Amino acid sequence: MGLLSELKLAVPWGHIAAKAWGSLKGPPVLCLHGWLDNANSFNRLIPLLPQDFYYVAMDFGGHGLSSHLSPGFPYYSQDFVCQIRRVAAALKWNRFSLMGHSFGGTVGGMFSCIFPEMVDKLILLDSAPFALETDEMEHLLTYRRKAMEHTLQVEAATKPSSVVSPEEMLQRFLKNNPHVGEECGKLLLERGTTQVATGLMLNRDRRITLPEHCFDFISRELFAHAIRKLQAHVLHIKALQGFYNVRRVNDSDKETMLFLIGVLKSVLKEQYQFVEVPGNHYIHMNKAHHVAPIISAFLQSQESPGS
Repeated sequence: MGLLSELKLAVPWGHIAAKAWGSLKGPPVLCLHGWLDNANSFNRLIPLLPQDFYYVAMDFGGHGLSSHLSPGFPYYSQDFVCQIRRVAAALKWNRFSLMGHSFGGTVGGMFSCIFPEMVDKLILLDSAPFALETDEMEHLLTYRRKAMEHTLQVEAATKPSSVVSPEEMLQRFLKNNPHVGEECGKLLLERGTTQVATGLMLNRDRRITLPEHCFDFISRELFAHAIRKLQAHVLHIKALQGFYNVRRVNDSDKETMLFLIGVLKSVLKEQYQFVEVPGNHYIHMNKAHHVAPIISAFLQSQESPGS
């Protein structure tokens, strides 16, 4: 399945960039990339999926080819959720499916609980529908403070974005993203960088380089309450060598993820399908052929919410 088109959707601060595959007349699927990634995250997976769907992969604001928010306006988790609503309005979609990797799945999960009547199916790729923080009450103010201080520091900095050679850019990227692999790293950098006279510079907004800007950490109680709002059928694909915690320092502790899965199973029952597959956090890129049949069967299933 070849790329159908590049899209540029107008928003008040500029535009949201996206790319589309498949049949314009097919059921719509909005694809959401991970934190600091971009729409190229789905270049390898979507061609392996059923061709009679219409897939749109967007770049979140501040990522890929999408506009950055104006100076003085910080990024918050709700902003990314609202961007899904803006894209749906621009495409005139009243009901659609969501497929999100990592941060994209978390944003998609929040959207699915806030606008449950709009989401038919939700696919989580090594992700979770919310970011849980077991000590949320203890850390909430600390997170908010760090986010504000970081934004102020970036906006006050006069140092321009660094420009490096393509090879150095790739090596830096792989060092920070060891799960990606060289081929997939190059693919993400194609859309995530701009060529200038002396090398490459990253497109992403430097204000989003802290998790506090992108993830809205919530308590277990709020998570359990929110999940009851879901109407969508959920496919949850967990990579066995993937991440278990947004905060990598806590990644060895699987208890939070096990709690999350337990709540999803008990609340959603037959609406929830959990599958574990061998691979790492970027399995949808570096082993797309392993997850494509699972996703394809889920998309083509005739089940609908409430059936």
